[in-house]
Amino acid sequence: MFGPEPSWVYGLINAVAVLIIACPCALGLATPMSIMVATGRGATHGVLFRDAAATENLRKVDTLIVDKTGTLTEGRPSFEQAIGVDGVDADEVLRLAASLDQGSEHPLAAAIVTAAHEKNLVLDKPEQFDSASGIGVRGTVAGKSLALGNTTLMEHLGVDMAVMAAQAEALRAEGASVMHLAVDTKLAGILAVSGPVKATTAEALATLRKAGIRVVMATGDGLTTARAVGQRLRIDEVHGEVKPADKLKVVEKLQAEGCVVAMAGDGINDAPALARADVGIAVGTGTDVAMNSAQLTLVKGDLRGIATAIALSVATVANMKQNLAFAFLYNALGIPLAAGLLYPFTGWLLSPMIAALAMSLSSASVIGNALRLRGATIDAS
Repeated sequence: MFGPEPSWVYGLINAVAVLIIACPCALGLATPMSIMVATGRGATHGVLFRDAAATENLRKVDTLIVDKTGTLTEGRPSFEQAIGVDGVDADEVLRLAASLDQGSEHPLAAAIVTAAHEKNLVLDKPEQFDSASGIGVRGTVAGKSLALGNTTLMEHLGVDMAVMAAQAEALRAEGASVMHLAVDTKLAGILAVSGPVKATTAEALATLRKAGIRVVMATGDGLTTARAVGQRLRIDEVHGEVKPADKLKVVEKLQAEGCVVAMAGDGINDAPALARADVGIAVGTGTDVAMNSAQLTLVKGDLRGIATAIALSVATVANMKQNLAFAFLYNALGIPLAAGLLYPFTGWLLSPMIAALAMSLSSASVIGNALRLRGATIDAS
């Protein structure tokens, strides 16, 4: 309408310039580039993101549920002592428990088996072994029906624990995990296993609380044990003797209250809750099942990595928004100019070669902005 003759040539050239400018290269790179750089940056800090959703959602988390054994404490607990019911030798309690635990992969079981080997006790091979996930194990050893686990398992089997209730509670008050051994549905003794709290746990939880994140402990250990550890780490909300299904219910309950929930755990028992949480966080020193169920893995098992991951999530989303804003601004300004909007007033037209250069520079700018994440401050402090 306004161009000089031959007007169709000017129209065609402008159409080419518009197509070049409108090519969504910068827009297409805006989010993936930020995610890629953030994933690499996280890996250098021992934090592995499984997908982009975890990178984006972690910044919204306001509640963190943590398991105890292997998560707050070291994954290598040590055996403390075995106490037999009147007439039952303590070493025999340890020997029977270790014989049964040979079929278990739980860290507490490994501690009991190791202690039995150190005492040169002769172990029998367990038969009909069954792991009651989260509450204990059952099986047959040398013709005896054995059950080893927490009070929930004992109550389920109808085992009377009153005779050793005081001793068990005293051990729990010291932070030890207490297991009951029943032989043919009769209590034979108790075993105490404890794991030291990780040196970095207190600092990690303090950082998270400072960031306004509510910390909840959910563990299969007795409530007294859980409270003892919780008091040491200043965790006010504690759930003890919870089964995998109970941990799942805790997650769902908090989500129903409107909380954005992250779950951190290391064991098979934690897998359902890890999968259900808004962000599942697996401890890399734990089981493969936990890591497969989670969206985020802490390679070294250091909970300070959670604060690092949250800071990285915040920085990544901010970087993505910057990239998207730049890409939209480039198109919003470039397309009208390429279409000849200013030609009737100034005679300016945008050459396709200049449009191609501008498109390349916009993509390079988005990439350059994403690479700034490599120097972003994300360390927990």
